[in-house]
Amino acid sequence: MRGRGEPPEGPPENPSGGDDEYRSLVFDESFVRAARLQELSARERMGEPARAVRSRPGRVTRRHRSRAGITLVVLIALAFATAVYMGFRNPYPTPVARRAEPLQTTVVPLAPQGPVPGGTTETLLDDGPAAGFRTGASGINLPGVRRTKNFSESQVTIALTTVKDYLVGSSLDPDVLTGGVVRPVGRLLDPDQTAQFDRSVDSPSDDGEHMATGWLVRFDPAEVALADPEIRVQGTFAYAEAGADTLEVVSDHTFTYMLRPAVSGPHRADEASMFTVRRVLRFLLDREDIRLHRLEVRSAYVQAGPQSCSADMAGTFRPLLAGERADTRGPAGTDPYATGVPKAALCGALVVSSRSPDPLRGPDAARSPPSRP
Repeated sequence: MRGRGEPPEGPPENPSGGDDEYRSLVFDESFVRAARLQELSARERMGEPARAVRSRPGRVTRRHRSRAGITLVVLIALAFATAVYMGFRNPYPTPVARRAEPLQTTVVPLAPQGPVPGGTTETLLDDGPAAGFRTGASGINLPGVRRTKNFSESQVTIALTTVKDYLVGSSLDPDVLTGGVVRPVGRLLDPDQTAQFDRSVDSPSDDGEHMATGWLVRFDPAEVALADPEIRVQGTFAYAEAGADTLEVVSDHTFTYMLRPAVSGPHRADEASMFTVRRVLRFLLDREDIRLHRLEVRSAYVQAGPQSCSADMAGTFRPLLAGERADTRGPAGTDPYATGVPKAALCGALVVSSRSPDPLRGPDAARSPPSRP
C-alpha cells in the first residue's frame, strides 16, 4: 500500500507495507523536473567516449559569428579597392614600346706592307704588341659602375654584364670562331634584330647591313685554324643614358688571335701568325632588355688584319698567314649612282708598333664614349 504523499512532503504514516522496500528509490516531483535527460549517442552505446548531446549555441555566439563575417567581408573589399587604386597610381613608369633598328656595319681590312711574320706563338706574343694583354674573358673588364639619372647601379651592372657576355660569345668562343655556331650570339639579341642576324649569317652581303663579320668574329675552318686557343684581349667600356628609358654602352676592344693553316701544303708554312681584330660596338638596352638579359647592336666598326684590301669579308675574315703578302688590288669599287645601301670600300695599312700603350683611360672612360677610329 502507498502512503498519503510523495517525498519530500514527508514519510508515509505507514512505515510497513508491500512498497516499503522500494521507498528509497522513489523521486519527488521537484527532483524529476530538475533532472536533465540525455540520450546516449551511437558511439557511447558502443562504448566509445563521445559527447552524448551537443549543446546548441546561444544567441551571443550567433551574433558574434555574424559580426566576424561582416568584418571579414569589409576587409576583403578594402583590400581589393586598395589593389585597384595602387594599380592606377603605379609609381614606376610604363616602358615605352621601342623597336630595335638594323645594325649598321663598317669592316675595314688592314693590309700588311710586307710578308706576314711567322713563328711560334710564344715568340710572336712576347715580341708583339699583345704581350701585355690578358687572356680570354679576363681581358674584358667591366668599369667602375655608378648609377645614372634613370638607371640604378644594379641595372647598369646587368647591362654591362650582358654586353660582356655578347663579346665573349662573339669574339672568344672557339665554336663560333671556326665551327659555324651562332647560338651564343643570337640568343642575346633583341628579337627585332633576329631576322637581320639570321640573314647576315646565312646569306652575308657587303651592303653595310648583312655582314656576318659585323656581328661576330668568324674564320673559314677550311682555310685557317687556331694555333693557340688562348685569345689575348684588351679594351674599354663606356656607358651613358640615351634617353630616360634607354642605356647606351660602347665597347672598344682589340682581340689578338694566333692562327695557322688548316691544311699544310708545299706553299704554306706551318708557323703561326697573328691576326688582330679591333671591334668598336655600340649597344642600346632599354629596361625590358636589361630585365631579359638581351641587347640591341646599333653599330659595329671593325678593323681586321692582315688581309688584302680586295678580300671579301662579308661572311668570314680572310687572314693572310705566315709568309703571305697582300695582293696589289685595291678595295672593291663603289658606284655612287647605284641605289640602295652604299658599300663601304675602305682599306687601311697594317702598322704594328713593338708595344701598344695601355688603352685604359681611367674612370672617365666609363662615362664618355671613345672617339671613333
